[in-house]
Amino acid sequence: MKDSTFPMSEDPELHAYVDGRLDPLQNAAVEARLGADAALARQIHAWKAQRLALRDLHAEVLEQPVPAHLLHAAQLLDRRSSRFSQWSRWGGMAASVLLAFALGWAGHLQWQERTTTVATGAHATGQFVRQAALAYTVYVPEVRHPVEVEAAQQQHLVQWLSKRLERPLKLPTLQPSGYELVGGRLLPGDSGARAQFMYQNANGERVTLYVGAVDGAAGKGMGETAFRFANEGGVASFYWVENGFGYAITGKLPRPAMLVLAEAVYRQL
Repeated sequence: MKDSTFPMSEDPELHAYVDGRLDPLQNAAVEARLGADAALARQIHAWKAQRLALRDLHAEVLEQPVPAHLLHAAQLLDRRSSRFSQWSRWGGMAASVLLAFALGWAGHLQWQERTTTVATGAHATGQFVRQAALAYTVYVPEVRHPVEVEAAQQQHLVQWLSKRLERPLKLPTLQPSGYELVGGRLLPGDSGARAQFMYQNANGERVTLYVGAVDGAAGKGMGETAFRFANEGGVASFYWVENGFGYAITGKLPRPAMLVLAEAVYRQL
Protein backbone atom coordinates (compact mmCIF):
# COMPACT_ATOMS: atom_id res chain seq x y z
CA MET A 1 0.00 0.00 0.00
CA LYS A 2 1.34 3.40 -0.90
CA ASP A 3 2.27 5.67 1.99
CA SER A 4 0.33 8.92 1.57
CA THR A 5 2.92 10.74 3.66
CA PHE A 6 5.23 10.80 0.63
CA PRO A 7 3.03 11.69 -2.35
CA MET A 8 6.10 12.48 -4.51
CA SER A 9 7.79 9.08 -4.14
CA GLU A 10 7.45 8.50 -7.87
CA ASP A 11 8.83 11.92 -8.79
CA PRO A 12 11.70 11.19 -11.24
CA GLU A 13 13.45 14.40 -10.18
CA LEU A 14 13.83 13.08 -6.63
CA HIS A 15 15.29 9.82 -7.86
CA ALA A 16 17.68 11.75 -10.11
CA TYR A 17 18.71 13.84 -7.08
CA VAL A 18 19.51 10.72 -5.05
CA ASP A 19 21.54 9.35 -7.98
CA GLY A 20 23.45 12.64 -8.38
CA ARG A 21 22.19 13.22 -11.94
CA LEU A 22 20.82 16.78 -11.58
CA ASP A 23 22.54 19.93 -12.73
CA PRO A 24 23.43 22.53 -10.05
CA LEU A 25 20.22 24.57 -10.49
CA GLN A 26 17.96 21.52 -10.31
CA ASN A 27 19.95 20.21 -7.34
CA ALA A 28 19.53 23.49 -5.47
CA ALA A 29 15.78 23.49 -6.17
CA VAL A 30 15.38 19.99 -4.76
CA GLU A 31 17.43 20.83 -1.67
CA ALA A 32 15.26 23.89 -1.05
CA ARG A 33 12.22 21.67 -1.37
CA LEU A 34 13.67 19.18 1.13
CA GLY A 35 14.49 22.00 3.53
CA ALA A 36 10.80 22.92 3.60
CA ASP A 37 9.51 19.35 3.96
CA ALA A 38 11.04 17.39 6.84
CA ALA A 39 9.10 14.22 6.05
CA LEU A 40 10.27 14.21 2.46
CA ALA A 41 13.83 14.92 3.58
CA ARG A 42 13.72 11.85 5.82
CA GLN A 43 12.47 9.74 2.92
CA ILE A 44 15.28 10.97 0.66
CA HIS A 45 17.80 10.20 3.40
CA ALA A 46 16.40 6.65 3.59
CA TRP A 47 16.68 6.28 -0.19
CA LYS A 48 20.34 7.37 -0.09
CA ALA A 49 21.12 4.91 2.70
CA GLN A 50 19.39 2.13 0.76
CA ARG A 51 21.30 3.02 -2.43
CA LEU A 52 24.63 2.95 -0.58
CA ALA A 53 23.78 -0.37 1.07
CA LEU A 54 22.94 -1.94 -2.30
CA ARG A 55 26.14 -0.63 -3.89
CA ASP A 56 28.27 -1.81 -0.98
CA LEU A 57 26.69 -5.26 -1.07
CA HIS A 58 28.35 -5.97 -4.41
CA ALA A 59 31.07 -3.30 -4.43
CA GLU A 60 33.66 -5.69 -5.77
CA VAL A 61 31.46 -6.43 -8.80
CA LEU A 62 30.98 -2.74 -9.57
CA GLU A 63 34.74 -2.31 -9.71
CA GLN A 64 35.07 -4.97 -12.40
CA PRO A 65 34.82 -4.12 -16.11
CA VAL A 66 32.01 -5.58 -18.21
CA PRO A 67 33.17 -8.88 -19.77
CA ALA A 68 34.57 -8.28 -23.22
CA HIS A 69 32.36 -10.77 -25.03
CA LEU A 70 29.15 -9.32 -23.55
CA LEU A 71 30.02 -5.72 -24.32
CA HIS A 72 31.14 -6.59 -27.83
CA ALA A 73 27.94 -8.54 -28.54
CA ALA A 74 25.76 -5.70 -27.25
CA GLN A 75 27.54 -3.15 -29.41
CA LEU A 76 27.18 -5.29 -32.52
CA LEU A 77 23.50 -5.98 -31.86
CA ASP A 78 22.68 -2.31 -31.35
CA ARG A 79 24.55 -1.11 -34.41
CA ARG A 80 23.34 -3.88 -36.66
CA SER A 81 19.75 -3.15 -35.68
CA SER A 82 20.06 0.55 -36.50
CA ARG A 83 21.79 -0.12 -39.82
CA PHE A 84 19.68 -3.02 -41.04
CA SER A 85 17.67 -0.93 -43.46
CA GLN A 86 20.86 0.56 -44.88
CA TRP A 87 22.32 -2.89 -45.41
CA SER A 88 19.28 -3.97 -47.39
CA ARG A 89 19.64 -0.98 -49.70
CA TRP A 90 23.33 -1.64 -50.27
CA GLY A 91 22.88 -5.32 -50.97
CA GLY A 92 25.63 -7.71 -51.90
CA MET A 93 27.63 -10.05 -49.76
CA ALA A 94 30.86 -8.05 -50.08
CA ALA A 95 29.34 -4.88 -48.58
CA SER A 96 27.86 -6.82 -45.65
CA VAL A 97 31.16 -8.53 -44.84
CA LEU A 98 33.06 -5.25 -45.04
CA LEU A 99 30.63 -3.46 -42.73
CA ALA A 100 30.63 -6.32 -40.21
CA PHE A 101 34.42 -6.22 -40.11
CA ALA A 102 34.45 -2.45 -39.55
CA LEU A 103 31.88 -2.70 -36.74
CA GLY A 104 33.79 -5.48 -35.04
CA TRP A 105 37.07 -3.59 -35.16
CA ALA A 106 35.49 -0.37 -33.86
CA GLY A 107 33.88 -2.29 -31.01
CA HIS A 108 37.22 -3.88 -30.20
CA LEU A 109 38.94 -0.49 -29.99
CA GLN A 110 36.16 1.01 -27.85
CA TRP A 111 36.27 -1.94 -25.48
CA GLN A 112 40.04 -1.64 -25.07
CA GLU A 113 39.76 2.05 -24.25
CA ARG A 114 36.93 1.53 -21.78
CA THR A 115 38.66 -1.37 -20.04
CA THR A 116 41.85 0.65 -19.62
CA THR A 117 39.97 3.67 -18.23
CA VAL A 118 37.88 1.68 -15.75
CA ALA A 119 40.85 -0.34 -14.53
CA THR A 120 42.96 2.79 -14.08
CA GLY A 121 40.16 4.59 -12.23
CA ALA A 122 39.53 1.67 -9.88
CA HIS A 123 43.25 1.37 -9.11
CA ALA A 124 43.62 5.11 -8.45
CA THR A 125 40.66 5.35 -6.07
CA GLY A 126 41.75 2.18 -4.29
CA GLN A 127 45.21 3.64 -3.82
CA PHE A 128 43.69 6.91 -2.62
CA VAL A 129 41.68 5.31 0.19
CA ARG A 130 44.65 3.16 1.23
CA GLN A 131 46.77 6.30 1.55
CA ALA A 132 43.99 7.93 3.61
CA ALA A 133 43.99 4.93 5.98
CA LEU A 134 47.78 4.99 6.23
CA ALA A 135 47.82 8.72 7.05
CA TYR A 136 45.17 8.11 9.71
CA THR A 137 47.20 5.28 11.26
CA VAL A 138 50.40 7.36 11.34
CA TYR A 139 49.11 10.64 12.74
CA VAL A 140 46.05 9.88 14.89
CA PRO A 141 48.08 8.30 17.74
CA GLU A 142 50.30 11.40 18.01
CA VAL A 143 49.83 13.23 21.30
CA ARG A 144 52.03 16.31 20.97
CA HIS A 145 52.09 16.80 17.17
CA PRO A 146 49.00 15.26 15.57
CA VAL A 147 48.69 18.25 13.18
CA GLU A 148 50.91 20.91 11.62
CA VAL A 149 48.46 23.78 12.03
CA GLU A 150 46.05 23.78 14.96
CA ALA A 151 42.36 24.65 14.89
CA ALA A 152 43.06 28.04 16.49
CA GLN A 153 44.57 29.07 13.13
CA GLN A 154 41.72 27.68 11.06
CA GLN A 155 41.65 30.51 8.51
CA HIS A 156 45.38 30.23 7.87
CA LEU A 157 45.07 26.44 7.66
CA VAL A 158 42.41 26.57 4.94
CA GLN A 159 44.20 29.26 2.94
CA TRP A 160 47.53 27.44 3.12
CA LEU A 161 46.16 24.07 2.08
CA SER A 162 43.96 25.58 -0.64
CA LYS A 163 47.05 27.17 -2.15
CA ARG A 164 49.09 23.98 -1.99
CA LEU A 165 46.30 21.82 -3.45
CA GLU A 166 45.50 24.51 -6.06
CA ARG A 167 41.82 24.32 -5.20
CA PRO A 168 39.63 26.37 -2.82
CA LEU A 169 38.92 24.08 0.13
CA LYS A 170 35.99 24.14 2.49
CA LEU A 171 36.51 22.94 6.04
CA PRO A 172 33.42 21.00 7.17
CA THR A 173 32.26 21.28 10.75
CA LEU A 174 31.38 18.06 12.59
CA GLN A 175 30.28 19.72 15.82
CA PRO A 176 26.66 18.49 15.47
CA SER A 177 28.10 14.96 15.49
CA GLY A 178 30.22 15.70 18.54
CA TYR A 179 33.60 16.24 16.85
CA GLU A 180 35.75 19.34 17.17
CA LEU A 181 38.48 20.30 14.73
CA VAL A 182 42.01 19.52 15.97
CA GLY A 183 43.78 20.98 12.94
CA GLY A 184 45.33 19.81 9.70
CA ARG A 185 48.50 19.02 7.81
CA LEU A 186 49.94 18.82 4.29
CA LEU A 187 50.81 15.39 2.88
CA PRO A 188 52.28 14.11 -0.39
CA GLY A 189 50.16 12.17 -2.89
CA ASP A 190 50.43 10.40 -6.23
CA SER A 191 48.96 13.38 -8.09
CA GLY A 192 50.33 16.25 -6.00
CA ALA A 193 49.65 17.53 -2.52
CA ARG A 194 47.03 16.07 -0.21
CA ALA A 195 45.45 17.54 2.92
CA GLN A 196 44.43 15.83 6.14
CA PHE A 197 42.02 17.43 8.61
CA MET A 198 41.68 15.84 12.06
CA TYR A 199 38.66 15.90 14.36
CA GLN A 200 38.22 14.63 17.94
CA ASN A 201 35.23 14.01 20.21
CA ALA A 202 34.91 14.33 23.98
CA ASN A 203 36.06 10.73 24.47
CA GLY A 204 39.30 11.37 22.60
CA GLU A 205 38.22 9.39 19.52
CA ARG A 206 39.63 10.86 16.32
CA VAL A 207 38.58 10.82 12.68
CA THR A 208 40.31 12.36 9.68
CA LEU A 209 39.18 13.89 6.40
CA TYR A 210 41.71 13.20 3.63
CA VAL A 211 41.37 15.21 0.41
CA GLY A 212 43.29 15.64 -2.81
CA ALA A 213 43.35 15.11 -6.56
CA VAL A 214 42.97 11.54 -7.76
CA ASP A 215 45.09 10.42 -10.73
CA GLY A 216 44.11 12.35 -13.88
CA ALA A 217 43.09 9.26 -15.81
CA ALA A 218 40.77 8.22 -13.02
CA GLY A 219 39.21 11.65 -12.80
CA LYS A 220 38.47 11.70 -16.51
CA GLY A 221 37.17 8.16 -16.54
CA MET A 222 35.03 8.24 -13.40
CA GLY A 223 33.87 11.83 -13.08
CA GLU A 224 31.92 11.22 -9.89
CA THR A 225 31.33 8.19 -7.70
CA ALA A 226 28.85 7.52 -4.94
CA PHE A 227 30.04 6.72 -1.43
CA ARG A 228 32.16 3.60 -1.19
CA PHE A 229 33.27 1.80 1.94
CA ALA A 230 36.66 0.28 2.70
CA ASN A 231 38.20 -1.31 5.76
CA GLU A 232 41.99 -1.41 5.92
CA GLY A 233 43.20 -3.36 8.96
CA GLY A 234 40.33 -2.21 11.17
CA VAL A 235 40.47 1.39 9.90
CA ALA A 236 37.16 2.21 8.21
CA SER A 237 36.70 4.78 5.42
CA PHE A 238 33.88 6.14 3.36
CA TYR A 239 35.27 7.74 0.21
CA TRP A 240 34.08 9.29 -3.02
CA VAL A 241 35.39 11.15 -6.08
CA GLU A 242 33.93 14.34 -7.50
CA ASN A 243 35.36 15.90 -10.67
CA GLY A 244 38.67 14.11 -10.21
CA PHE A 245 39.02 15.20 -6.57
CA GLY A 246 38.88 12.57 -3.83
CA TYR A 247 37.53 12.72 -0.29
CA ALA A 248 37.88 10.06 2.45
CA ILE A 249 36.53 10.23 5.99
CA THR A 250 38.43 7.70 8.10
CA GLY A 251 38.23 6.36 11.64
CA LYS A 252 37.85 3.32 13.88
CA LEU A 253 34.10 3.68 14.33
CA PRO A 254 31.23 1.34 13.39
CA ARG A 255 30.18 1.61 9.78
CA PRO A 256 26.82 3.38 10.50
CA ALA A 257 28.62 6.03 12.56
CA MET A 258 31.16 6.58 9.79
CA LEU A 259 28.35 6.93 7.27
CA VAL A 260 26.72 9.70 9.34
CA LEU A 261 30.01 11.61 9.35
CA ALA A 262 30.54 11.04 5.62
CA GLU A 263 27.09 12.38 4.80
CA ALA A 264 27.71 15.43 7.01
CA VAL A 265 30.97 16.17 5.18
CA TYR A 266 29.42 15.59 1.74
CA ARG A 267 26.55 18.01 2.41
CA GLN A 268 28.99 20.78 3.33
CA LEU A 269 31.35 20.27 0.40
